[in-house]
Amino acid sequence: VQLQASGGGLVQAGGSLRLSCTASGNSFANYSTAWFRQFPEKEREFVASLHWKGEWAYYTDSVRGRFAVSTDSARNTVYLQMNNLKSEDTAIYYCAGQPYGTGASRSNGYVYWGQGTQVTVSS
Repeated sequence: VQLQASGGGLVQAGGSLRLSCTASGNSFANYSTAWFRQFPEKEREFVASLHWKGEWAYYTDSVRGRFAVSTDSARNTVYLQMNNLKSEDTAIYYCAGQPYGTGASRSNGYVYWGQGTQVTVSS
């Protein structure tokens, strides 16, 4: 499966963006999906994920209550809605997928990765 991330851009602090991750080559059904982000010269860090059953979502503490992950199976797309953005959210965001995954927060829990999309929040 190939993942294509999009939706990044420049936004003012307090604003919103919605990132999309569309799968091709296979359905997202039965996949755990996740979003990670990477700051300059730092390792990729977990942001949010969905259990493959879609019943459980997980968030890192710094985004809980501001970000929401969701899926549209008809469009084979996973979204990350980001509200009340802060300058510290500025990073490259990556989507990831794992068949029958449980929504792991570790990057090695995902075998498929999309290219990054840059999110820049100006203060």
